[in-house]
Amino acid sequence: MGAQEKSTQVETKNIGLRGIVVADSNISRVDGEKGTLIYRGYDISSLAQGTFEEVIHLLLDGDLPKTAQLEALRQELAEYRVLPAAVIDTLQTLPRDAVPMDMLQASVPLLAMHDPEPEEAGPEDCRCQALRLICRLPLLLSAWERLRTGRTVVAARPDLGHAANFLYTLHGEIPEREKAAILDVILILHADHGFNASTFTARQIASTRAHLYAAITGALGSLSGVLHGGANYRVYRMLQQIGSKDRVQDYVSRALDNRQRIMGMGHAVYKVTDPRAEILGPMAADLTARAGRSELYETAEEVRRVTTVEMKRRKGREIYANVDFFSAIVNSMIGIPIDMFTPLFAVGRVAGWCAHYLEERFGGAYAKPTIYRPRAEYIGRYCGLEGCTWTPIQDR
Repeated sequence: MGAQEKSTQVETKNIGLRGIVVADSNISRVDGEKGTLIYRGYDISSLAQGTFEEVIHLLLDGDLPKTAQLEALRQELAEYRVLPAAVIDTLQTLPRDAVPMDMLQASVPLLAMHDPEPEEAGPEDCRCQALRLICRLPLLLSAWERLRTGRTVVAARPDLGHAANFLYTLHGEIPEREKAAILDVILILHADHGFNASTFTARQIASTRAHLYAAITGALGSLSGVLHGGANYRVYRMLQQIGSKDRVQDYVSRALDNRQRIMGMGHAVYKVTDPRAEILGPMAADLTARAGRSELYETAEEVRRVTTVEMKRRKGREIYANVDFFSAIVNSMIGIPIDMFTPLFAVGRVAGWCAHYLEERFGGAYAKPTIYRPRAEYIGRYCGLEGCTWTPIQDR
């Protein structure tokens, strides 16, 4: 094979599998050209008016719940909203400076060990496991925050909803209704987003018939990357580093000169504004204004404006804020520790991961799960058809 032929083959590869359709799904649809996101037919802007519990039912059970169904789901969630004592004991042995995402990824297998026969679960048992995971990820996060800061773990309350319980177990006091409602919106916006990196990771693991806990552990590892869920943390750090809006132009120009990313700007799919950013942007403006921290939002808006102008001038293309850009501000304004921004993303996205696991294993377009098996073209050492010649170590 000549060098030109090899070069042509490399150029025709879709590195990153961008736009490659690998499955059918009934769960969510992302339209990057129109800037829309739907869960099972419902636009995200309408779902953001509801509660996360309603979206859990929509994702796992296929439709929005009626009153009796929602009440039954809330009772199930209240029953599962407790961590095994042995898991809390294990958390107490971890280094206090452990990264929260690493803690989550290490703790989900612990939950599997306290599940009766996770590898033998059918569809109904898997749904129960999904609800337990949806309930227990936020409890792991709040328990870890309290343990690492020398406080006692707070048990969930059966009279509080999902979002309110997370804030209650995190801070040890019943949250303001508005803050719980804001967290509901955050969790809803993060609940699913098509075949993104972490969701594809979960489905690929599901295709091997590994249990749900294994799939969620893998998804957490994928989400932790800076190019996926880790961006919101870095957005806030960037705003802290800039400090004020009069320093934005210099920061953005230097970053782009050095081929660095402006975190929270641009998206792999959306060619227009991320619909989730359109919801979070006004929330960020309102929250910072009422807290006397308008400078934070104004700095962010200046970053968005300058980056858009600079990218248009340098690259001739538009760039828009994504969900991470404004979620960083909203998270901080409701009292979420900065290094828990990405884990909070997981607290919402676990509902979507579980829905995709159930679809991959038991439903959707699959009569049976089909293991994902892409291939890579070997471009390494070539020594002829028979391969390289082995020589004993003393003769090399």
